[in-house]
Amino acid sequence: MASTSGGWIWRRLCRAAALSAAVTLVVTGCSGNDRAEQGTTGARQQQPPAQSQPAPEERPQVDEGWPRWGFTHTGVSANNINPGFEQAVARRLSQTPMLQNQHIMGFGALNPEPYPGQYFWEDLDSRLNLMKQSGGVPVITLCCAPDWMKGGPQGPTEDSAWREHLEDAPYPQHFDDFAKLAAAVASRYTDVKYFMVWNELKGFWKDHSKPADYKGYTELYNKVYDAVKKARPDAKIGGPYLGFDSNRTGDSELRGDWGVVNQNALDAFNYWFENKKGADFVVVDGASPTDAHELLPDEFGALAKFGAVTKWLRGKVGDLPVWWSEWYFVPEDGTTWPEPKRLAVQAASMIEFARSGAATALYWNPQTKGSACQACLWDSGTGAETPTGRLLANFVKWFPAGAELEQVTSSDAKVRVLAQPEQLLLVNTADAEVTTTVDGDEHTLKPYEIKWTGR
Repeated sequence: MASTSGGWIWRRLCRAAALSAAVTLVVTGCSGNDRAEQGTTGARQQQPPAQSQPAPEERPQVDEGWPRWGFTHTGVSANNINPGFEQAVARRLSQTPMLQNQHIMGFGALNPEPYPGQYFWEDLDSRLNLMKQSGGVPVITLCCAPDWMKGGPQGPTEDSAWREHLEDAPYPQHFDDFAKLAAAVASRYTDVKYFMVWNELKGFWKDHSKPADYKGYTELYNKVYDAVKKARPDAKIGGPYLGFDSNRTGDSELRGDWGVVNQNALDAFNYWFENKKGADFVVVDGASPTDAHELLPDEFGALAKFGAVTKWLRGKVGDLPVWWSEWYFVPEDGTTWPEPKRLAVQAASMIEFARSGAATALYWNPQTKGSACQACLWDSGTGAETPTGRLLANFVKWFPAGAELEQVTSSDAKVRVLAQPEQLLLVNTADAEVTTTVDGDEHTLKPYEIKWTGR
């Protein structure tokens, strides 16, 4: 283990010494290698100046061992293929247990209450069983609502209703009915501790150029909060699961080179936060591209939005953990990137979450059945781990929410770095080979290469 090696101890002493200006001359001899460097002074002097990165934010308050990273099951998941496939995926996921989220209706689950008081649990049971088999930390999103709660008929949901009305909000006269359903879910799945209320204010914010019905959503949230807490006092509940849209311009306090967050989103969040009955964590989502699919100033620079939004939220909510229920970094206008680049942008986005102190970030796993899917967490034909799945698992292993982050610089700004005492992550953001010095060692990275290395 690196933590027990003499080289690791030497590096720790060097970093401690570096905190004192009085010993600056002493620490210039400290090496990032497990052995003392000799005869390298001239080579080090030829390196370009190190590019500083923002210091990691103070860690949020989370449960001990909180994995931080995980994913959401969508329309087709491992339980929808065959038992052998499900078991193969579950075995692999169990090697690195992580958060797993499932909606109660839609995204792979049929209507859970087709008739008032008559429940259909088969789909939720199947998804929760997959989570249990794979050792995941289960999360449930309390969305969406049965048809009869939003003006539709009683009974199983018809195909047209799935297409046209899944994202409708329940009518106000059915808020209590939805809260009762939420309590029934919490009572059935007692091994699930974490619940997110609704999804992106669906049905409460149909035109994002206008204010959301945040009062309606907050009324629904409060009823759900009370009902679930009554049924399960141990349950942890979060909201508002609000999308932080951004544009190139606008009048909002939350802005950067990446754009300007929609003021309507900030108004909705502020109202919910000031009028909620309670919350154990706060939930948002968002994309680094603007609503017009722009990447400002570029695909990697746009990722700063995730850190800026997290920092803004943490300034508002104090010790409440900040969850990102979804995040996106590829414009949804048909843009495609070579796989090394897509993975590099994803890794760099996750660095933003870790450095800014986000407690949780859930990857929206694309759905596929038998077709190629590079962005999926497992191969749709064999269930084998994909590079995307391996990236997520590595973040779970090395950078959980309680990880002790250390400020480490790269001599070349094109290489982004995330460090903890035993592991370094380097991401080359350039479409060219780059040689850089990090932590006293020289690294050469291929275009868009992601490199994990011990310290």
